[in-house]
Amino acid sequence: MEWLWIYDQQCIQQLMQNKDLLLYFESFLSIINKRNPTNIVGYERKVESMSNINISYKELKQLEKGSYQLLDMRDESNTSYGMIPGAVVAAGEDELGTQAKEYIDQGKKVILYCTKGIFSKEAAEKLAEEGIDVLSLEGGYTGWLLSLMKEEQENDQKTEQNNKEAEGKGKKKELTRTHEIEKSIRKKFHKQIFSKFVKAIKTYDLVQENDKIAICISGGKDSMLMAKLFQELKRHNKFHFDLVFLVMDPGYNEMNRQIIENNAKLLDIPITVFESDIFDAVYEIEKSPCYLCARMRRGYLYSKAKELGCNKIALGHHYDDVIETILMGMLYGAQVQTMMPKLHSTNFEGMELIRPMYLIKESAIKAWRDTNGLHFIQCACRFTENCVSCGGGRGSKRDEMKELVAQFRNTSSVIETNIFNSVRDINLRTVMGYHKDGEYYNFLDDYDQRGNKGVDKDKE
Repeated sequence: MEWLWIYDQQCIQQLMQNKDLLLYFESFLSIINKRNPTNIVGYERKVESMSNINISYKELKQLEKGSYQLLDMRDESNTSYGMIPGAVVAAGEDELGTQAKEYIDQGKKVILYCTKGIFSKEAAEKLAEEGIDVLSLEGGYTGWLLSLMKEEQENDQKTEQNNKEAEGKGKKKELTRTHEIEKSIRKKFHKQIFSKFVKAIKTYDLVQENDKIAICISGGKDSMLMAKLFQELKRHNKFHFDLVFLVMDPGYNEMNRQIIENNAKLLDIPITVFESDIFDAVYEIEKSPCYLCARMRRGYLYSKAKELGCNKIALGHHYDDVIETILMGMLYGAQVQTMMPKLHSTNFEGMELIRPMYLIKESAIKAWRDTNGLHFIQCACRFTENCVSCGGGRGSKRDEMKELVAQFRNTSSVIETNIFNSVRDINLRTVMGYHKDGEYYNFLDDYDQRGNKGVDKDKE
């Protein structure tokens, strides 16, 4: 009797996920094995291979540097937010085996990872069937990040303890990670980031005396940096204002929530967290779920900020966001408009929205993040959690605009500046129509009465 069904991939995967069933089945096989051991060699080899396919963060750290190669399976929208040091972008599914073999031939172990270790494990198992031995990082990038954060927290605690002992002995104190990050804002990134932050606040009159501002933190690099910039501003500002660091949990999974809390602790940001069910509310929406989610988030943030006595909420939109919004409005909305540096709320009386990162380029924010070895969440919504790339971007219109701006940047260094400035000096006599406060104007409305008044000669 042949036990061919034992080799069925789906059957084995189901067994691996059910420990009780697996133990029962292995007991059954041990009986069969006494009668004909050759029938189950394939199963035992398969189970052993699948059980050894994961590698933990602790085991990874014990490997000698240069003895392995990490392959990041996430898409570009994720890798741009950070990669494990030393990792390279993995090839596509069809070329992954060839890429892995090249490193194996160099005598290196190959370790795959995705966002959570789900799809990398499946890929490792598939390659194992082809005779290519690779490993999958347990927990993926997120698991690695949480382990790294825990390690950094322990190191900071040791540093603080050593500083207390050094203080009593008159020795020089060692900077903690938090202090190093704060120092980078004051020194290395003062011109690129902090000066631009202060300029936006002064230019657009964003902060006044006795304001109470809710700094809205999503967990990404932009809002986390904004929180640090406000802390720095408050230390040196000439007038009094109050800050509340507000984090709304719209339904994050446990790992993403932990990453946000760990980063806040590392950066010494005293966050106030409140919960909502926004992700559940928009999950089944097929048309424009991201737009609806953003609108609902803002409403919840306004409401909570007002409840806490704030008169303003601050969002972390930066210079690149402004340019992308202008382009999206033109190319997909058939209108000329921009993301304003501040707005009065239409639904929450007495509340304002401010964007103090308005003049800061995203490249500077990324440089600050990478210089300090920081890792933040990207978009932690249900859509990106369940996508085929195990946590990748969905290819939004804004992503298209980012790519378009990158092409412009390669063509000329002034194009993005010109796009930004294009909405600052609009000659209404050179546009066919505009609307304001519900009233629409067409250039034909007063064409004959106006004659050639107000027309620039170089526009004729």
